[in-house]
Amino acid sequence: MRLIASDLQSGVERLGEMIAGARVIVPFTGAGISTECGIPDFRSPGGIWTRNRPIPFDEFVASQEARDESWRRRFAMEEVFAAAKPGRGHRALASLYRAGKVPAVITQNIDNLHQASGFAGEHVIELHGNTTYARCIGCGQAYPLDWVRHRFDGDGFAPNCTGCDEPVKTATISFGQIMPDDEMRRATALSQACDLFIAIGSSLVVWPAAGFPMMAKNAGARLVIINREPTEQDDIADLVIHDDIGEALGPFVAN
Repeated sequence: MRLIASDLQSGVERLGEMIAGARVIVPFTGAGISTECGIPDFRSPGGIWTRNRPIPFDEFVASQEARDESWRRRFAMEEVFAAAKPGRGHRALASLYRAGKVPAVITQNIDNLHQASGFAGEHVIELHGNTTYARCIGCGQAYPLDWVRHRFDGDGFAPNCTGCDEPVKTATISFGQIMPDDEMRRATALSQACDLFIAIGSSLVVWPAAGFPMMAKNAGARLVIINREPTEQDDIADLVIHDDIGEALGPFVAN
């Protein structure tokens, strides 16, 4: 039976009961979990995409100008990403991970904050990649951001790979870029195996990632959605909390 929490306290109490009774919990996180960490989201008023049109993958590949602009934007955000620390939501999920309740987290985020909160890297399933390093789109060679910055600042152009001469971009998934097969397979398996799936801070409109909550629900899991704004999947959730994510998950941070 769906329950939209009438207030934060009742929602947190019900969530605590569901967590206590769950055997395998799979969190699914979106940009909303990181906003209290100082990282702006993409879609809401004032978000990144209201100020800058996203650069699709095919445009990045085809245009040196688009690649230059992509890296200019990334380095303009460097202080924001570098200063961000895990928030209460990240720390609460890490507490459940250390307690053995959470085998891994599925995330749409690219900020590396789940790893910083205590998740082992192999237990963070990054559907949209990671912005803290770069990768050649041809051979897959990884590069540190400092390597890119040195070359970008040197001649003003986004660099190509030293091995295959293909463009180097942040290790993120852009619009029009193929989703990572391994991460999609792992996220599918986790969604179908858990008994509690918690969608946190996601608008649940970006597909195919938005399909995982529904997949978990269809496989028999209870579904919790924690998001400030309503989502299109609220109607199928067992519990919906429309409130601040840090406040909702803060009580589950282990001391």
